[in-house]
Amino acid sequence: MLKRIFDACCAALVLVLAGPVILVLSFAIRRESEGPGIFVQERVGRNGRHFRCYKLRSMYGGLPSVPTHQALASQITPIGRALRRWKLDELPQLWNVLRGDMSLVGPRPCLPTQTELIDERVSRGVLSVRPGITGLAQINDIDMSDPVKLAEKDAEYVRDRSFLLDLRILFRTVFGGAGSGDRVRI
Repeated sequence: MLKRIFDACCAALVLVLAGPVILVLSFAIRRESEGPGIFVQERVGRNGRHFRCYKLRSMYGGLPSVPTHQALASQITPIGRALRRWKLDELPQLWNVLRGDMSLVGPRPCLPTQTELIDERVSRGVLSVRPGITGLAQINDIDMSDPVKLAEKDAEYVRDRSFLLDLRILFRTVFGGAGSGDRVRI
């Protein structure tokens, strides 16, 4: 319950502060390429329930919905490259946190088509928690290209999750420090 209250309060505060940034970025995206600035994509959430996930569009419009690691460089807009590098494309997901579909910290939600990852997560109990905007796997540079490794790290988070661990993950997400062998261990 404390996590949900913390998530909602932080998401509301950051949305108020970042709202103008989201609007400006959305308009810039629309000027650069056709399509909406914010797009909606179906993702797999807690207990396998599908939900509508919001993101700033970083790819050209009209392309098939693929996991980030499968997107070709030519499919990503110039603004999209910057958004992805600075993780700004995730800002609209704060709305998903307010709605209760997501948490600030948890396993990243995947697409329904990522069946291997879903199966790995189901077998490890990962889908028992809300997905997050950031998570233990992300600060340890583990992406969705290796479903087994990702599900193992997600399961480690689920097993050892705590408010303090969430704060550490949020700090590392915002201020960096992960990468090049600098792993967060529980």
